[in-house]
Amino acid sequence: MIVVADTSPLNYLIRLGHPDVLREIYGRVLVPHAVLIEMQHPEAPSEVQAWASAPPAWLEEKQVRQLDGTLASELGAGEREAISLALEVNADVLLIDERAGRQEAEARQLEVAGTLAVLLQASLRGYFDFPEALRQLRQYGFRVSRAVEATMLARYERAKERKP
Repeated sequence: MIVVADTSPLNYLIRLGHPDVLREIYGRVLVPHAVLIEMQHPEAPSEVQAWASAPPAWLEEKQVRQLDGTLASELGAGEREAISLALEVNADVLLIDERAGRQEAEARQLEVAGTLAVLLQASLRGYFDFPEALRQLRQYGFRVSRAVEATMLARYERAKERKP
């Protein structure tokens, strides 16, 4: 499976103390250079800066050969490079949270998943409690509509009920 990540999901997983769930779920994750630069920005949380300065072996920095010039100008460098890289490598999934970036990716027929989807998968594998992780995310400034939150919590409960 080929997975490309934007800054936001990595940021939140690091802050929650669970970035390694990406390795457990996906094996290897690709990131463009701009994502690592954003993670090392002086205003980024110190734990994110430290992690990005010495990323684990399962996180692979990959150079974008051709930036998609048709992407919306309001996207950040990390989003533009992550979407462009996902297109170049024919990624199975792009990890991205921001609405504008998700819309641009989906318009290009990329499969997208956000931080909540990763947390849901990881919690169903027993790594942590999904409702608690969601509560912690909100403390870090993660924004999600009440409708999306309710949908994800309902998915979590349904999946738990199906597990033997």
